[in-house]
Amino acid sequence: MSSDDTPVNSAAGSPPHEPWKRELALAIRDPFELCRLLDLPRRVAEESVAAAGSFPLLVPRGFAARMTKGDPADPLLRQVLPTARERDVVDGFTADPLAERSSLAAAGLVRKYAGRALVLATGGCAVNCRYCFRREFPYAESGATRQGMVAAIDEIAASDDLHEVILSGGDPLLLDDELLSELIGRLENIPHVRRLRIHTRLPVVLPERVTERLVGRLAESRLRSVVVIHANHAAELDRSVAEAMSRLAASGAILLNQSVLLAGVNDRFEPLRDLSDRLLDLGVVPYYLHLLDRVVGTASFEVPESRAVALHRRMRDELPGYAVPRLAREVPGEPAKVWLG
Repeated sequence: MSSDDTPVNSAAGSPPHEPWKRELALAIRDPFELCRLLDLPRRVAEESVAAAGSFPLLVPRGFAARMTKGDPADPLLRQVLPTARERDVVDGFTADPLAERSSLAAAGLVRKYAGRALVLATGGCAVNCRYCFRREFPYAESGATRQGMVAAIDEIAASDDLHEVILSGGDPLLLDDELLSELIGRLENIPHVRRLRIHTRLPVVLPERVTERLVGRLAESRLRSVVVIHANHAAELDRSVAEAMSRLAASGAILLNQSVLLAGVNDRFEPLRDLSDRLLDLGVVPYYLHLLDRVVGTASFEVPESRAVALHRRMRDELPGYAVPRLAREVPGEPAKVWLG
């Protein structure tokens, strides 16, 4: 693994013929283009351009194709399109709501909970979700570089109380198969590491990323693989995602989903029920339903805790236990996520 300090923000090294790399290169970055594709008024695009700031629009075309044309309130569109409300200054919303910078145990390594640590494998993603809790995170300064990954692995090797490594970012599947395989290999060589957890949105927004090589690498690893995808609404999970989940399941990985409760996206019982049903159809266990992490620019997505608890109670009343994700909030300094309801 290279030890330079270049930010790991792209799929550098991937052969250009790989379908997922091509789709990523063609992702929509212009609000005017997205609004034209969805038959939305020009004023929507103008507001979006003015609101984007340093966190621009980025959405793969396949994900955009799942949005309803002519509907500015489409729940998938709301997750990715910048709006004027992102510029609101709201008390309690900060650049680092989870105090992650203070949890850096080494360059590129976040340690908050016992027995596990999180590697910032990359600072990039295939989609810019407007509610992202790391939208203000200084990846290059915090070690989301090739050099940072080397330092993180060295720290993991020296810490025999670590049994699980979480690859995150950004999105760790933005690394190409070769670099990802090398990273997994280095973790396999650490005797006390038993599990590899991958937190990723790519199988949902860019399902082409679930390649045969990726599936094969997970299948052959001595590490127990856990893949945690991120979907917030059943409309995200079309046939292409179902096929990607089937490929991942063939690797033997445990498949989980985590969602964020978002106003205007999934803050009603019916979307939450439909999401759980669709996930289970795809062989994915609903894992967490997170309350919003209060990062600057995201106040319009916040759902009051009392409403969240009421929604979760109804899910418990009407769905099988295995279909109900844990309602949780992350609180800096706590030894684990705080379960609610």
